[in-house]
Amino acid sequence: MQWQTTPPTTVIRKEMAMSSIFAPPLRCRIGYDNMEIISCITWKKKEKYMNILVTGSAGFVGQNLIESLKNIQQNRDRTRPKLKIDKIFEYDIKTNPVLLDDYCKSADFVFNLAGVNRPENNDEFMEGNFGFASTLLNTLKKYKNNCPVMLSSSIQATLLGRYAESDYGKSKLAGEELFFEYGKETGAKILVYRFPNLFGKWCRPNYNSAVATFCNNYANDLPIQVNDPKVELELLYIDDLLEEMLDALEDKEHHCEFDGVDTVAKEDGRYCYAPVTHKATLGEIVDLLESFKNQPETLVIPEIPNNSFVKKLYSTYLSYLPQEKVKFSLKMNCDERGSFTELLKTVNCGQFSVNISKPGIIKGEHWHHTKWEFFIVVSGHGLIQERKIGVDENGQLYPIRNYEVSGDKIEAIHMLPGYTHNIINLSDTENLVTVMWANEQFDPKHPDTFYEKVEKECD
Repeated sequence: MQWQTTPPTTVIRKEMAMSSIFAPPLRCRIGYDNMEIISCITWKKKEKYMNILVTGSAGFVGQNLIESLKNIQQNRDRTRPKLKIDKIFEYDIKTNPVLLDDYCKSADFVFNLAGVNRPENNDEFMEGNFGFASTLLNTLKKYKNNCPVMLSSSIQATLLGRYAESDYGKSKLAGEELFFEYGKETGAKILVYRFPNLFGKWCRPNYNSAVATFCNNYANDLPIQVNDPKVELELLYIDDLLEEMLDALEDKEHHCEFDGVDTVAKEDGRYCYAPVTHKATLGEIVDLLESFKNQPETLVIPEIPNNSFVKKLYSTYLSYLPQEKVKFSLKMNCDERGSFTELLKTVNCGQFSVNISKPGIIKGEHWHHTKWEFFIVVSGHGLIQERKIGVDENGQLYPIRNYEVSGDKIEAIHMLPGYTHNIINLSDTENLVTVMWANEQFDPKHPDTFYEKVEKECD
């Protein structure tokens, strides 16, 4: 190859505009006699890792938020791949105040959850909900840190209706105005949330949540007092709140204004809100908790649709169970053949049971008009047989359908309406363990269960 008599020319072209996140790929074109060499250099995307300050970190919301942030930080929660967390600064009443300076200097986002809910005297409301807010904002200003700041306020800050004379509400409103003024002064993004009644795991009973108190008392056999069961509460579940907090970290918070105490979604609203809340009366809450408490005796699980208030309340109730109530006995119906035990019943979707058959035992030998079941062998080796009731056009019994089953390969077998069925333990030494689901709870007054052997002579 002959080199050019003149030095090779180099032309550099930017393929992308500069940005704070991406460095531009560069393409270099170098010309030789009849040959081009193209070199491409592409810079890797720079990932932004955030330092997050959480004040009030030992409180109900703070504790839940901290653990959620840690899950993301440690890659245990992969639902928000764009959210990268470096350091989590936990600040609470017991934290050395000196650390606040370091945290405010380095923070990329601040969740201000600190506050006073049940002081010994009302003056502490203003001190805790306004005074600390002033300290926090002044410290951020000291280091010229204009990162986004979230404030946890309360619907009581409306000072309307039953909240009109609330000292707590007045202190929260003062804190709100302080934050809004700070935003105007510094240009920092301010996110003010007026939370309704909160509930969920780790919420402190007998403090500032009626739901937490009721759940705790029902779980621990303590009395409750309801003056007016018709009083309706707007309720925000902790997991729904956390989703909104993480949305805020990703600059996807929801904005609103207030019409009295009602939230009105508005893209450019002054306030922020968690879009998923529930409304329930005190009477409805108590009735549900009563059914939860009785579940070990009735075995009945109420309807718990996905994302429903019932589902969230049940989870909250369970988090307050004392150690001795976590385990409860089930009634085993035992005889020489083995045992049959009802596990769980549902309001509209039947029941679960477990059947244990001793070696060589045959169980079942019955059929149903409308009831159907699943048989799932989880341990042992067995044979399930089914035969359609009646005879065919030739007057012959319908053929038997055989299904060999084993705990080594777990399969679900339909017990068909109008088919007599049984289950046989084929082992000489091992018990056969079968989990069973029926589409309805057993009703001894209308059992829909009729004896007939699968293997029989034609009448």
